[in-house]
Amino acid sequence: MNETQVTLQGWLGSDVTTRMAGESLVANFRVACTPRRFSKKTNDWVDGDTQWYTVNAWRGLAENCAESLHRGDPVVVHGRLNAQVWSNSAGIDVTSFDIEATFVGHDLNRGTTSFQRTTKAESAEDAAELDTASVPVEDAATAA
Repeated sequence: MNETQVTLQGWLGSDVTTRMAGESLVANFRVACTPRRFSKKTNDWVDGDTQWYTVNAWRGLAENCAESLHRGDPVVVHGRLNAQVWSNSAGIDVTSFDIEATFVGHDLNRGTTSFQRTTKAESAEDAAELDTASVPVEDAATAA
């Protein structure tokens, strides 16, 4: 597999938005990453240029991102890096990067969070796989 995998640590620059792509939920948000480096010249830490990434999360991960993440949250994102080359209105080629997220979480170096496990019955895709013919709907969550 020749896909570039990356891990970002940064801050959510926007609230999570969701949309449907066919029958799948997709969550989109922006992450700002500002590298810090030690300057021997000034004997101090300095911020580098902020880099912005668009993150796309699919299906169950999209649902969890939409419920858990808010603008300004410190996050860690792992996924596949995609480069998009397009021409702007001035005819100049522009390259932008997006991440198709595999894992997303809060950066616990910056604070605390609370984890709540989702059950299979909470996911629309997984709920369709339950054998509802023999299990009443109200008992489906406990059967999973």
